[in-house]
Amino acid sequence: MSWQRQILRINLTELSVTIEPLNEEWAQSYLGQRGLGTKYLFEEIDPAVDALSPENKVIFATGPLTGTMASTGGRYSVITKGALTNAIACSNSGGQFGAELKLAGYDLLILEGRAPEPVYLHIENERVRLLPAGHLWGRTVWETEEIIKQGHQDPLIRIASVGPSAENGCRYACVVNDMHRAAGRSGVGTVMGSKHLKAIAVRGTKGLAVADPEAFMQVAQSTARAMREDDGRKSLTGEGTIAMMDTTNVYGTLPTRNFREVQFEGAGKIGLSAMKETSESGHTNLVTNSACFGCTIGCGRVCHIDPEHFSVKDKPQYHGASGGLEYETAYALGSAVGVADIDAATYCGFLCNEYGMDPISLGGSISAAMELFDIGAIDESVTGGVKLEFGSAEALCAMTEAVGKGEGFGRDIAMGSRRLCEKYGHPELSMSVKGQEFAAYDGRAMQGMGLGYATSNRGACHLRAAPYEDDFTTLEPDGKAQVVKATQDMIAAVDSSGLCLFSGFAGFSEELVAEHINAACTGEWDLNRLQETGERIWNLERQFNLAAGLTARDDTLPPRILTEPAPSGAAKGWVCRLDEMLPKYYELRGWDEGGRPDPETLERLGLS
Repeated sequence: MSWQRQILRINLTELSVTIEPLNEEWAQSYLGQRGLGTKYLFEEIDPAVDALSPENKVIFATGPLTGTMASTGGRYSVITKGALTNAIACSNSGGQFGAELKLAGYDLLILEGRAPEPVYLHIENERVRLLPAGHLWGRTVWETEEIIKQGHQDPLIRIASVGPSAENGCRYACVVNDMHRAAGRSGVGTVMGSKHLKAIAVRGTKGLAVADPEAFMQVAQSTARAMREDDGRKSLTGEGTIAMMDTTNVYGTLPTRNFREVQFEGAGKIGLSAMKETSESGHTNLVTNSACFGCTIGCGRVCHIDPEHFSVKDKPQYHGASGGLEYETAYALGSAVGVADIDAATYCGFLCNEYGMDPISLGGSISAAMELFDIGAIDESVTGGVKLEFGSAEALCAMTEAVGKGEGFGRDIAMGSRRLCEKYGHPELSMSVKGQEFAAYDGRAMQGMGLGYATSNRGACHLRAAPYEDDFTTLEPDGKAQVVKATQDMIAAVDSSGLCLFSGFAGFSEELVAEHINAACTGEWDLNRLQETGERIWNLERQFNLAAGLTARDDTLPPRILTEPAPSGAAKGWVCRLDEMLPKYYELRGWDEGGRPDPETLERLGLS
């Protein structure tokens, strides 16, 4: 129970629709969402396939708790081979779309092939249609949502779509749902766009059953009460994630100017205080907070830009409120590029939502381009006359617009920092792992996060391991491998459940996750089984990557993090000691020195 027990398969080449039963044996082993979607992908494609070929598939997957009354139970994931990384890609999103897909009666939606012309998918429970999207092609996400809603005369239809950046081949294009929530990383939107699928519009009116309604009701209600009093929940509700900037900047792990520095003198102008501050003209960036389906946290920020700011002064379409800065976006469009202008960063964040781009990879790629400009590897003849200097809000805005529209030097930045830096002769300046740009934590001050970046199956990511408490306690690498491995496994399980990872910072313990799943699903689910499920998922992703051609050589960090000591902060003089942590990590994982799972590990997890 709690699984809807059916999947929807769309063959875009043949323009056909098939409803199939869920493989319930796989559901028992991989739970849902990230795990179950990865299992289907691994079984149905050759991992060595070109990510942008019709042979790649895109899977939209819900979890067993998606659409239930479990707090934060509104998540879904998009699983494919990533256009940015050529590795397994699983990108998670909130909003309302995931619950709507589940309530339409589907655990998974599998997209295969390539449509001969642009189309969009319209789902109303069992009524599923592929409709022409020529009128939508070239439109932004915001325009696409409005046109589809008007066309179907349904303001409550839930839509996930790609923007012009995906159509133009930006390697880190997103799938954006509900205007400003996104399956954001690894180029999942790029793959969807390559299939000529512009959007998925869903209306679901079916119910959802759980295995033990009484037990589920009790654990869901008690968890909601506990979260109501939790200090972490209160902080996320009142301040959002952007409050983290004060912590990382003081500690010395806030990446600045393409990781040349670890503290940003302008942090106060793009952080929480700047978001709440009222300007002399009476403008305040922050409007309110927002929540996804079933969420009792509400960490999202809704913001607007000073209408007199240069970025929007003559653009009234950006004078309203929309999705505001979160910590990662503020870093990528602020400290990473040396820009201390909250309105410029907010504008670029709006553009990321509108054009469907990952702000982390966008900011990481622009910051790499700024360093290339700074050292003379490129000049204004390459950038189209733009002085691509660190700290220039004008350059940041110009390049974000160019990437979104696929114009000029924006096409180079759209390749991602690895391909960009390779093209201009300085691959060492790409702050990425497996081609995916770093998130907002420096691996020298946070040794565990450095290990987490290096070993993440989808490339550098702050949401695949959670060594935060340990990293802010000690710099010493001893014990980091244990923390990283344990949190990677648990996160894989939570990502497969339908819950938001932020629930774990808000009073929703791992034990409570297991209790929810045990009450919702058939079979006996306890914490040990949940952790083993996460370990199975992690190793399956590793098998996918090995089959795709990745090796232990890809479990590394850029030279800057390994050889250039942190210039300030708590880790002044330190480099990331990955060479000490990685062998221990492989040992704990039951992998050989080449990073390949041992036969015993595969047999124990049912993967042999």
